[in-house]
This record gives sequence, structure tokens and C-alpha cells, in this order.
Amino acid sequence: MQAFLKGTSISTKPLSTKDQGVAAAAGGSGENKKVKPVPWVEKYRPKCVDEVAFQEEVVAVLKKSLEGADLPNLLFYGPPGTGKTSTILAAARELFGPELFRSRVLELNASDERGIQVVREKVKNFAQLAVSGSRSDGKPCPPFKIVILDEADSMTSAAQAALRRTMEKESKTTRFCLICNYVSRIIEPLTSRCSKFRFKPLSDKIQQQRLLDIAEKENVQISSEGIAYLVKVSEGDLRKAITFLQSATRLTGGKEVMEKVITDIAGNLINEGHAATQLVNQLHDATVENDNLSDKQKSIITEKLAEVDKCLVDGADEHLQLISLCATVMQQLTQNC
Repeated sequence: MQAFLKGTSISTKPLSTKDQGVAAAAGGSGENKKVKPVPWVEKYRPKCVDEVAFQEEVVAVLKKSLEGADLPNLLFYGPPGTGKTSTILAAARELFGPELFRSRVLELNASDERGIQVVREKVKNFAQLAVSGSRSDGKPCPPFKIVILDEADSMTSAAQAALRRTMEKESKTTRFCLICNYVSRIIEPLTSRCSKFRFKPLSDKIQQQRLLDIAEKENVQISSEGIAYLVKVSEGDLRKAITFLQSATRLTGGKEVMEKVITDIAGNLINEGHAATQLVNQLHDATVENDNLSDKQKSIITEKLAEVDKCLVDGADEHLQLISLCATVMQQLTQNC
């Protein structure tokens, strides 16, 4: 806009309706354009591999691969919120740079249809594309593309079998990164073609440090006890902890974030609209730490908790699963009476 005004005279003639529309459009695309709010999970996602927290083994191997501008097929597995997707995205940005990132990386997640037809068409067509271009900063650019399949354990067996053949045929031009929570749900022919890395749940100290950094940058008033409680309810999931922190900040309207607010957001009861998986996890901790139950009673209850957790992951009805769980717990508790 400044370049346009330079060397021209400013007219005092009123703008016509048409000119006003053009001026409004120009102003909307300039400095007056409002910055859209970004979720803190995305805002503070690691931009490079060195920023990934508490996954030293994975980072060390990836850094060696990045030095040689080469990468094997990868399989990342572990609990949610431990940095699996962030790690491969950061590695891809370092490999290709900001210019080639979009053209060299295909990411499919849970919101995409990933049946056998998608593997045969979308993934296969992307894998067969020729790679070209060089980085503007002069760094070496690898001659391959990356296909990221997030939550790969939800893919059908037929789709995984079709993917195996694509991985074999396009090995010269494409690398695959499979991301999942349960590695047992990935067929063996796929796991044998990938370098497997397990992502550990983040330690409380690492989570507290990251949350304190975010709170400081966002001017959030929260005590060390509040941060510790936030880490406790998030159960090793840093993404969940950051989301809770942002939600609590919005709810308090700039005031100090207290434990009660975090409890209201995290919740632990299904009849208040909260997830049954949280109740299962919290009941597991309470069962293990209960001194009034015998080892046999604890083993029976924890075995039932494992069955319920598996059913919930598979999409079973939460209400029925909790009724079944409560029946088992009550049966064991009445034996002490």
C-alpha cells in the first residue's frame, strides 16, 4: 500500500461506492487484518527435532538420519500426546524446508477415510509422483517424499495389506511413517518393513516445565501446585494438559487458574458428560493404592478394567461398560463385609 501511494497525490474527492469496496478489500488484506486465534497445542508444537521433549532415543536416531538426508520407513507407537506426530512433522520440515514441505508430505489422519480404496488411489498416486526441486538455502534435499499415516491402527487389514505392496514398489521415491497407539493392531508384514520407535509417557517434570513456559508466554496466572495438578489429571498426555490449560484460562477470564477450575474441566463422571476412559484410568489408580483390598481382589478388578478399556477403545457403549465394571467392583467389595 505504501509503494502504491508513493509518488501519487492524495485526492480529497469522496470515494464512490465501488471505490469504497476496493479500499475496504485492500485494507482487509493489509495491516488491519486480524490475526486468527490459534490453539495452543498447534502454536507450541515443536518446530524442529531438538524441541521434542523426553524422547531422547528417537531424537538421536532421527538427527543422524537428517544429517545424511536419508530416512527409513518409520513406525511410531505409544500413548497419545507424547509427540509422535509432532516429531515426524518437525523432521519433515528440517528435511525439505518450508518451500517444499507441502509438496513432499502427505498426511492422513483419523478424519480421513482410509479404507483400501484410499490406499489404492490417493496414497499410491502420491507415492508415484516424481520428486523435483531444490532448497533455496542450499541445504541437501532428499530425493523422496513422506507419507504420514496417523492412527494407522484404525486402518482395515485389507488397507494395511494393500499398503504393504505400495511400500515395496515405491521404496525409491517414498518413505512411510505409520503412527499408532497400539502396535499390536498393525499387521506383521508392515511392522517388519519399518524401524519401530516407542514413545514413552512424558515425565511429570518435563510436562510441568513445558506448561510453565506456555503459561509465562501467555501471561497465565497459575501456581506451581496448579501446574502439578494439571499434570496429574492429564495422565502423561501433554496435548491434553495444554488444552486443559487453555480452556481453564478462557474460563477464568484472566484470573488465577485454581485447582477447582481444572477439576471442572477435566471431570471424571460420565453422567456429567465426561469420558468413561478417564473414570477407568482413575479407578485403576485407586484400586492399586487401596490397602483394604487383597491382591486377589485387586487382580480381578484390574483385569476387568483392562477388558472395559479394550471394549471402549473398540467403540462399545460407555454406559453398559461402566455398569459391568461397577458390578465386578461391588462383587469384590462385598466379600470384605
